[in-house]
Amino acid sequence: MAGPLQQPSADELLLAAFNRMRDELLSTLTLYLGNREDAQDVAQEAFLKCWRNRQDVPGVQNLRAWIYRIAFNAARDNRRSGWHKRRRPLDEVGLEGTHCPPAQELEIEHRDFIVALRRAITHLRPEEREVFLLRVNAELTYDEIAAIRCLPVGTVKTHMRSALSKLRQVLRQYAPHLPEAEE
Repeated sequence: MAGPLQQPSADELLLAAFNRMRDELLSTLTLYLGNREDAQDVAQEAFLKCWRNRQDVPGVQNLRAWIYRIAFNAARDNRRSGWHKRRRPLDEVGLEGTHCPPAQELEIEHRDFIVALRRAITHLRPEEREVFLLRVNAELTYDEIAAIRCLPVGTVKTHMRSALSKLRQVLRQYAPHLPEAEE
């Protein structure tokens, strides 16, 4: 008779989660910070912070949200630092690494739309941008985002509505059929 199934260790759980999330986390951080180099630095810093606190993993209810919280805390620290001033505007960053097909495979109109969307995202207020990216890119629930941001769910939804409204205004030229308000 075989023994009980052995549960994965905290180390294994954390490594597996990071391997699954690596690309989407890097993409989300790139959109949040405005350039890939800072996003890579922050993702590495987030991994190290998670690794140093891996003993907490067994008690974490939502490992994905926990990793995103640590990553966005590191991203906010990066934005506040003088080191962040070296960033390049996002539209100078290539399309690679942001969950989009390579630029040469995109139609020019679609590529222009993607560039306009990225630029519009970078012009959102930081709290709107963070909520938008956590909801859309990271696919977290409003409750998970509220827990990460230490905000009431209603405030998170307000930030999301504001972000969507601003993005619709900017992107209406590419998609005139966009509704005025979320229904």
